[in-house]
Amino acid sequence: MRILLTLFFCLWSPSLAALCTGSSFMDRITEAERAQIAEAVAATPYATGLHWTATKDDKTLHLIGTMHIADPRLQSVFDRTATSVDASELLLVEATAESEAEMQAAFAANPDMIFITEGPTLPELLDEETWQTLSEAVSARMVPPFLAAKMRPWYLSLTLAIPPCVIPELTAGERGLDHMLMTYADEIGVPVEAIEDPIEVMQALSGGTFEEQLDALRLSLLTPELQTEMFVAMLNSYFSEEIAEVWEASRLAVNYVSELSPETAEALFEEVEVALLKERNLNWIPVVEAAFEDNTTVTLAVGAAHLPGEFGVLTLLEDKGWAISRN
Repeated sequence: MRILLTLFFCLWSPSLAALCTGSSFMDRITEAERAQIAEAVAATPYATGLHWTATKDDKTLHLIGTMHIADPRLQSVFDRTATSVDASELLLVEATAESEAEMQAAFAANPDMIFITEGPTLPELLDEETWQTLSEAVSARMVPPFLAAKMRPWYLSLTLAIPPCVIPELTAGERGLDHMLMTYADEIGVPVEAIEDPIEVMQALSGGTFEEQLDALRLSLLTPELQTEMFVAMLNSYFSEEIAEVWEASRLAVNYVSELSPETAEALFEEVEVALLKERNLNWIPVVEAAFEDNTTVTLAVGAAHLPGEFGVLTLLEDKGWAISRN
């Protein structure tokens, strides 16, 4: 979730880049695991690339794979992709500032969406070892365990998806490429619209039984060190435009969650993949095509993981008759 916190950029900016550097998860894995990832990537449509163009009849759609967390190297990606916004009549993103504010207001008005307001809390629902692991994980993210104890598992899973090394960055109010593009669009007068309702996304993520949410929470319990390694791997893959690689590495990383069997971890990962990528991508395509009722050139800027794959945005557009080319 790209919300929260604004503080003092100038105090933090000199050290931010150093906080998320070091060993990569790709340095940890075996040669057999590396080959497993390579094989999966080779079978993935549109596995590499951040900037694409899709055309159909007289319509042009520019696609930009974004990263929601800030990084100094994003400036060069912005410089290469902002020209697409220049040429467009509309910029579509996952969430606008207005839709994020609506989501915050919905949470404030309905705290039971994200907090357990009655009944047992997490320390009572989890075994002692799992709760202690969870307490250490949230503490590393500057969330007091007493507060985490009252969070609904689905929301806490999102919190744990943020590696500790980027917490100062979020506290400083730093944002990723999508917000850089939105700011630029506002400056040059290009309208910005959300491709989905964030509240509906949150409702989808909070679905399932409480037990299923607890299982998904256990999936998030990588150690802070391992999650930082995963984030370093993600950064490396993103800036080398090896987008499918980091997703397959994430799939492998769930085997390092000691609280779950490999079979359970894989099943949970597939559920997350369906909810976060496949279903949303399928829902986006009609919205994208509807945007051309009033426009001939549109830019779509969404998280890079949404681009590749059998159910990635690029393949889904190709199935609808769009011609795809990499920029």
